[in-house]
Amino acid sequence: MSNGRTLTPGRVVAVQGPVVDVKFASAHDVPNVFDVIETETLAHRPITLEVAEHLPGNIARCIALMSTLNIQREAVARPTGAPVTVAIGQEMYGRIINVLGQPVDRKGPITSKEFYSIRRPSPGAKIQQRLQPEPPELLETGIKIIDIMFPLVKGSKNGILGGAALGKSVLTLELIHNMVKEHHGACVFTGAGERIREGNELYHELAQHEVLDKVQLVYGQMNEPPGARFGVAMTGITLAESIQRENKDVLLFIDNVFRFLQAGAEISTLLGRVPSETGYQPTLAAEASEFHERIRSSQQGGSITSLEAIYVPADDLTDPAVVALYSFLESIMVLSRERIQLGLYPAVDPLLSSSTNLDPDIIGEQHFKIAQEVMRVLQKYEELRRIVAVIGLDELSQVDRTLYARARKLQNFLTQPFFVAEGYTGKPGEYVPVAQAVEGCERILAGRVDNVPEEKFYMIGQLPW
Repeated sequence: MSNGRTLTPGRVVAVQGPVVDVKFASAHDVPNVFDVIETETLAHRPITLEVAEHLPGNIARCIALMSTLNIQREAVARPTGAPVTVAIGQEMYGRIINVLGQPVDRKGPITSKEFYSIRRPSPGAKIQQRLQPEPPELLETGIKIIDIMFPLVKGSKNGILGGAALGKSVLTLELIHNMVKEHHGACVFTGAGERIREGNELYHELAQHEVLDKVQLVYGQMNEPPGARFGVAMTGITLAESIQRENKDVLLFIDNVFRFLQAGAEISTLLGRVPSETGYQPTLAAEASEFHERIRSSQQGGSITSLEAIYVPADDLTDPAVVALYSFLESIMVLSRERIQLGLYPAVDPLLSSSTNLDPDIIGEQHFKIAQEVMRVLQKYEELRRIVAVIGLDELSQVDRTLYARARKLQNFLTQPFFVAEGYTGKPGEYVPVAQAVEGCERILAGRVDNVPEEKFYMIGQLPW
């Protein structure tokens, strides 16, 4: 029995890839949307289905959360009367689970007695209103370009945007490392549609840096069906909510939100919905909203701060899936291919990126002035760079030459060796406090290090002079 209903088994009548149709005897027996139906293959491998929609003839059209290979027609399908639930609690730290909450790290079963449904309603507007007499609390990342130009605030949503091979995953991994090491915070990492190799490397990297016991991991990777890649984002936010419920601040890392929306587009096509702009699902904005509205601070205390890697297809920042995410994000850090070619890591482009947290009321008057001056100098440098490429540096005025030299030092100073990239750079990682990062920029802008060659500023932490 579930909610007073008798759960009558149905029969599988059609399988089209990850879409499975289950027929029931009467309309009363058809499970609710998002309820789980369990069946099995010819070899008795269990299959979990999630109801996506109801069709005429007492048919529940379902999305499989695992491979449907060898499901037989007329196989018995048993409704559970509940949506997907995952275990929560202290036992989840250092473990890797899939979309269903099942461990996939070969460390044995999870013994938690508490379970949460991954399909939870987003809080209403009244719940989200939180009295904040004190200013928002800054989160120091130890990464200079982020702390100076795109400061993170507790409870905010932040996006790292970039095309293929621009370093989204490395930057995400460095942020996890620094946040856990310096702030001793709790993290949830959600791998949505990313490569298996990356998930494996992340796990061993966290173990090597001894931060695994503060991180909960949930993976729905590239080799899995779209149902798993889509649902894993909901599993990740559910784990974050379970930590927040203990009045703790939690960092939610998602790699990659675009793959989550892409899985939604695949599901939409498989369900036969008429596609919207450039082939995306008609429910694109609603699906992005359903996920982001659950990332918030609570009145009881405890916040969820999200850092979302967002793949930009073909480096096109006007792609509808990318544009759909802009309105939810407080900080947008755009990674640039041009900066990668120049060897400037992390490759965040300050002129393409933006942050609503860059506000004197949040970061302080001095920090704000320095950040604005850095932006102005880099903007002017971009104009001068094109002129220099045509007429040469000697044709510039003395004032412009000085600004050009300082801008190049500033550009190099905003690079940084990462702890998680020591194998690539051969340099030990550096954590730079905000105050020292801001002071370094101030000294470069004031001309106090004009006599130091620009190459000395490349891949260093704080200014040594």
